[in-house]
Amino acid sequence: MSGDAGRAETELKAVVARPDELAARLAACGAAPEFRGRMADRRYDFPARALEAGDQVLRVRSFTAAAGSAARGPEVAWKGPTGRSGGYKQREELEFTVGDAAAVEAVLGRLGFVVTDAIDRCVVYYRMCGAVLRLEWYPRMDVLLEVEGPPAAIEAAVAATGIPRSAFTAERLVDFAARYAQRTGRSAALNLAALDDAGVSGVAGWPDWAP
Repeated sequence: MSGDAGRAETELKAVVARPDELAARLAACGAAPEFRGRMADRRYDFPARALEAGDQVLRVRSFTAAAGSAARGPEVAWKGPTGRSGGYKQREELEFTVGDAAAVEAVLGRLGFVVTDAIDRCVVYYRMCGAVLRLEWYPRMDVLLEVEGPPAAIEAAVAATGIPRSAFTAERLVDFAARYAQRTGRSAALNLAALDDAGVSGVAGWPDWAP
């Protein structure tokens, strides 16, 4: 098991209209994918949702690498209440990698935690300008780009993407989902179980390399 000391998570997100073009632009800037594959988030809370009431998150994240991608180990994270500073989304985060996500989930179950939210997506991780960029495809929603790092690194990476700075916001994922539903008249599906066809083959918007 390895981990990080507590740190401030600082990030912005934007909708990506043409992910293939963005990937080509990042490649032209010398940013090679560090991981490509599926990412499954499972959020845990007590049945009374005490963590949610305090705007805290306890999450177990698992990865399935696409063909040709390096593997990435499971991660456990705690996040504190969400704040805003200088136009960025910020919250305290404690995160560490584990060897066996199933064992962690079993321990959480013994302690009385239950899964209260699930998010499934295909992702590509990049590192550029001192920031971490993650391109995200959801079962049914817009493709998003998350940029995380120190503010100066975020701004440099955002400029390199070619996406207008005004497209990036400090909003939460649920806000992007709400705008998608308002624009399209269809509810966003952030996990596979929310689709009529829960199989990966039923996700029309996912990339063709999705594992």
